[in-house]
Amino acid sequence: MLAGLGAVVAAVWVSPWWWPAAVLLVWAGALGAWDVVQRRHSVLRNYPVLGHARFLLERIRPELQQYFIERNFDGRPFDRDVRSIVYERAKGTDAEQPYGTERDVYRAGYEFLVPSMAPCAVPEELPRVRVGGPDCSRPYDMALLNVSAMSFGSLSSQAVLALNGAAAAGGFAHDTGEGGLSEYHLKPGGDLIWEIGTGYFGCRTDGGDFDAAEFADKAAHDHVKCVSLKLSQGAKPGIGGVLPGAKVDAQIARVRDVPVGRTVISPPYHRVFATPRELVRFVARMRELSGGKPAGFKLCVGSRRQFLAVCKAMLEEGTAPDFIVVDGAEGGTGAAPLEFADHVGAPLTEGLLTVHNALVGTGLRDRVRIGASGKIATGTDLVKRMVQGADYGNAARAMMFALGCIQAQRCHTNTCPTGVTTQDPRRARALDVRDKTPRVQRFQEATVASAVQIMAAMGVTDPAQLRPHMLRRRIDPCTERSYEELYELLAPGQLLDEAPASWAADWKAANPDHFTV
Repeated sequence: MLAGLGAVVAAVWVSPWWWPAAVLLVWAGALGAWDVVQRRHSVLRNYPVLGHARFLLERIRPELQQYFIERNFDGRPFDRDVRSIVYERAKGTDAEQPYGTERDVYRAGYEFLVPSMAPCAVPEELPRVRVGGPDCSRPYDMALLNVSAMSFGSLSSQAVLALNGAAAAGGFAHDTGEGGLSEYHLKPGGDLIWEIGTGYFGCRTDGGDFDAAEFADKAAHDHVKCVSLKLSQGAKPGIGGVLPGAKVDAQIARVRDVPVGRTVISPPYHRVFATPRELVRFVARMRELSGGKPAGFKLCVGSRRQFLAVCKAMLEEGTAPDFIVVDGAEGGTGAAPLEFADHVGAPLTEGLLTVHNALVGTGLRDRVRIGASGKIATGTDLVKRMVQGADYGNAARAMMFALGCIQAQRCHTNTCPTGVTTQDPRRARALDVRDKTPRVQRFQEATVASAVQIMAAMGVTDPAQLRPHMLRRRIDPCTERSYEELYELLAPGQLLDEAPASWAADWKAANPDHFTV
């Protein structure tokens, strides 16, 4: 703006040739001032004037995509941009697409849900899932889609406030992630799933052990509806997390019970258990310490034998978690070694089928609810995961898109351009909580409504009615099979009666007193 005023002075007193520059500079100054004070676009608040280039490219992107689709440069059409669907739903605008699908429906791996010739009316009340087994005295009714685990520290305070405010307004749950229970989780009043990981942040002793008294005190909070133990994360199973010291200010240090300015490392393993039996006992202890609230654990599935060992421990101990969240290897994270993200852990489909089958085969499925996490962004994703064995879904990446995330992939640098994953106060202030809270709420509501509408088209009024034959996958251009045909599905209690040949070796070797690989 000052440069523009200087150019005006030069145009008046020096030469009229300065007028074009003066007009341009005054216009840029006024635009920059508006960008800083507006609340809708975080990128423009952090990058006034220059940020408009991003929106210009976004506006012409569909035409560029169509150009390449018509020429088929990469051998196949582009998939629809899921991020665009999330943005449109968050803004409350129509996400419909003219001229039909852009997908190659005859390529191997293409999946589709089976519509019914007798579709149902869409129910007026959205379904919820009761979480809480026979040992739980305070069950919780979970929404079909919830905010997946993302910690304060990884996310900014503004992002946490917006997510939890949306959960409060929309009636869905918000997983805290393993970074502790902060004032930003509690202030808006949304329902919380308090997750603790290997670092026991927010309930740890000075030596890094689990502090039962502190856990019980915080778990008693009215907004905490469930407590969860993180065993592993989809994008980086088997290793711990790192929060750079630059992000550990006094506030985060207080929430996590760690020193200020020191890099925080979560170990890859838990101190509170070393065997499947001890794991089951500790989850039961968490439920007791929380006053009877639902308790469960989250994992990225690896060894089927190890999970069967946990099931055996449940049977022998006479208790079980109230829920298990399966995190697929395709799940996201702010930072992970590339080889882990690409090659370690089971994808969500295999993980869900393993956990669902194991619980069915051991007669435990009725008392344990299954959550699914890993690239769930649309109603179709949600219905597919429920067909594969989940009772409900959690979304992280899509919720970040609804907050305004543009996938700059700078989460670990503290320089997030939209204020979502930074502890820099100047950058974080770009995320306006009043604007982003309803965006997240609208996205969640529209996505669940889409899932319910899809189920109605399939002739289903409740997720419990979904069956594996309702989801089909193309094997080759001429062959497609249902999930009922593709995967072996166990009958209730089948492992206890006589394990099928394909499960017999793992079932026999599963040891409730050892994590045998």
